Amino acid sequence: MQIGDYKIYSIQAGLFKLDGGAMFGVVPKLLWDRTNPSDESNRIEMCTRTLLLVSDERKILIDTGIGYKMPQKLNEIYAVDYSQYTLEGALEKLNIKSSEITDVILTHLHFDHTGGSTKMIDGKIIPAYENAVYYVQEKHLDWAMNPSERDKASFFPNTFEPLLLKKQLKTVRDDYKFDDFITLHPLNGHTRNMQLVKISDGYEGLIYLADLVPMASHVPLPYIMGYDLFPLVTLEEKRKYLNEICEKNYTVFFEHDPYVEAGKIGFDGKSFFLKEKFNI
Repeated sequence: MQIGDYKIYSIQAGLFKLDGGAMFGVVPKLLWDRTNPSDESNRIEMCTRTLLLVSDERKILIDTGIGYKMPQKLNEIYAVDYSQYTLEGALEKLNIKSSEITDVILTHLHFDHTGGSTKMIDGKIIPAYENAVYYVQEKHLDWAMNPSERDKASFFPNTFEPLLLKKQLKTVRDDYKFDDFITLHPLNGHTRNMQLVKISDGYEGLIYLADLVPMASHVPLPYIMGYDLFPLVTLEEKRKYLNEICEKNYTVFFEHDPYVEAGKIGFDGKSFFLKEKFNI
């Protein structure tokens, strides 16, 4: 897929599982289990899918997956699985070295979105992309460093504090024009100041929705995660951006869906739905 100066690649960065009830909030299991069947522990299959944007001047990653620094107990709880996919393996297939990544856009600092931003070498945690500038919303960084009791477990300081120490983390505010084709837009339903990424050249457009719509099954408005801090805010943010996506026929990218990579959204006058699915 090409948008503006950027060739866009979908990157599978690993597999994991989360509790199905937590992923679908008030929606009964009888409904969500049809599309996302659970295992004996009530966990559903998920993935960490990132985007790579390549131009003549830049190589940009959007989010970095879970990484390899979690304690074994947590790896077992979340069934983290790198047997099929890794971020490094995908980059290697594209003949891209970590040193060539110029920018990393982090939608937010939850462990499953920023864990791969750092790595451990000889017992020391350092940035995984040594020459990259990492971008996050300023107010979200403030929140991540002082989270609530409700979401404290989602933030692992070793995934972002080394970026601060190395002065590789740049904070942005509000709607931010990254360049002529990329804009960042803050959201406040899932967590404070998560940012979605819009890539558009006026003809073609793609939106990386992160945890606003993590999987294709979350397209209907009421399908909101139990993890969201402010679900009614999520509801209105979904309504706003799904309307825009339909009006402009944008492609949507599903970061956590192991079955559906990307697609087009439709509206039948009552509900939003996935009208087309495809790979980028």
